[in-house]
Amino acid sequence: MGLLSTFFLLATLSGFAFSSIGPIAHLSIANKVISPDGYTRAAVLAGGSFPGPLIKGRKGSEFSINVTDALTDTSMDLSTSIHWHGIFQQHTNYVDGVSFVTQCPIVPKESFVYKFTPVNQAGTYWYHSHFKNQYCDGLRGPLVIYDPNDPHRQLYDIDNDRSVITLSDWYHYVSTVAPTINVANSTLINGKGRYSGGPTNVSLAEVYVHHGKRHELTVIEVDGQNVQPLLVDSLQIFAGQRYSVILHANQSIGNYWIRALPNISGANYTNLTNLAILHYDRAPNQNPLTDPTTDIPTSVLALNETDLHPLVPQSVPGEPVAGGADININLNVSLVAPLNLHQTDRAHRNSIPRTTADLSGAKKASDLLPSGSIYGLAPNKSVEITIPAGAAGGPHPVHLHGHAFHVVRSAGNSTYNFDNPVIRDVVSIGNASTNDNVTIRFFTDNPGPWFLHCHIDWHLNELAITLNSDWMRFRADESMVPPEVSQWCSLKMSLTSRPRILRRMPGRIFAQLTTPSLTRRGTPDHSLHRVWNPLKLLPFTFPLAHGYLHFSDYHT
Repeated sequence: MGLLSTFFLLATLSGFAFSSIGPIAHLSIANKVISPDGYTRAAVLAGGSFPGPLIKGRKGSEFSINVTDALTDTSMDLSTSIHWHGIFQQHTNYVDGVSFVTQCPIVPKESFVYKFTPVNQAGTYWYHSHFKNQYCDGLRGPLVIYDPNDPHRQLYDIDNDRSVITLSDWYHYVSTVAPTINVANSTLINGKGRYSGGPTNVSLAEVYVHHGKRHELTVIEVDGQNVQPLLVDSLQIFAGQRYSVILHANQSIGNYWIRALPNISGANYTNLTNLAILHYDRAPNQNPLTDPTTDIPTSVLALNETDLHPLVPQSVPGEPVAGGADININLNVSLVAPLNLHQTDRAHRNSIPRTTADLSGAKKASDLLPSGSIYGLAPNKSVEITIPAGAAGGPHPVHLHGHAFHVVRSAGNSTYNFDNPVIRDVVSIGNASTNDNVTIRFFTDNPGPWFLHCHIDWHLNELAITLNSDWMRFRADESMVPPEVSQWCSLKMSLTSRPRILRRMPGRIFAQLTTPSLTRRGTPDHSLHRVWNPLKLLPFTFPLAHGYLHFSDYHT
């Protein structure tokens, strides 16, 4: 499972319940010693729990989360910031939570209020640290926005605090001393699990269901977007992706295995690793009777991304041909020599976050990061981004802040879909080595600097760029940023603390950049080569960029 992925799955199940807060709440970020898989280590937690508390609201709610930095453990990072993953932050880019892109980080003993109203958004989201690799130390949790008028409401019986399942990989070392090749020690389901060779008396997560309820294993939502109901028996979930499914609890009353197999060679269920228990009401309080290491059903209805379609048809921006957008960006990722750590070091010398710099006019976008790391995008334009597959250390799940995008070409497919492709905010670029690419389309209707990056957090050091949408409008409308936010860096980060934090910030873009290429429709395209630092990411790394989630004895 070498590299961290976090998965969230919302299912109509009951039993385990997250503590929940919101939409107006205080969230303290503090250190705590925990042992979710039987191994004891220090962690960074939101609200004192792992995963953090469920933050919930109703469609149209204003969220106001006062985040306080109470971190004290000097073996880990002491500063922090919180990103609200999947929330578009329409007109509130300054609370997107990306350190040194939209805000300076929160320093110890200080608080920052994230206030935002998700416009026309409902579904499954999550929150996590966006400061260095901090969320690998535990700072993450689910966020759900409930829609009283859910168009799928007639299909299920239960949807509440007990119907959230989270999956994550877990490490026995802190992120600040992580090795070059990061191999997770365990897979956790709702914050519980076991590691290979560890104690066998560690409890597993239990999810309870009621026999006879109207459930089916049917996908109804993807990354906050309603989709046409799709029957599946297993889900391949990449880092940062979310799904809502309906589970048909029509088996005999008993206990069944829930399997979350990481994407690494040799992964299995020995010592009850990578497992949780689906527990029927009135079933004995015991493990399932089947042997999870030998009795492994075969999936016959695995989720295929190209089978997902929006519940309500939406037009794909641009013309229905490859390269038919107003702006076409081709990203080529490659690994080059010689090895040079200083190439990455220079990537984070911007002491002013993108939002502050844009509004103050103190610096041009191109002055703050190496050439090619920021794309200026005109307003109200269709944008196509093409990313060839086969990059070392993959498959890489790519996440775009501030937008959902149409996946007009999925990994492993040679055909384009400009009619009804799935809309989401995280997509895998695949593993294929030749003649494959992933192509997405979106519309620049949300001004501000938006991060585009790989969501394997260890790769954030090298695999990220900033898309600066409608910069002039964003810069002109300074009234949108509250004074306490626009003055945050100068008020909360002293001249001595700021350089210290910056020195510890990893590069957020690739090591070397060639001439960037933005092409207009009808103009020949030129590839933009992004380069990884070979000492940070090796081509033979096998990350847990995804995992398979199975409900045992449901044809899985």
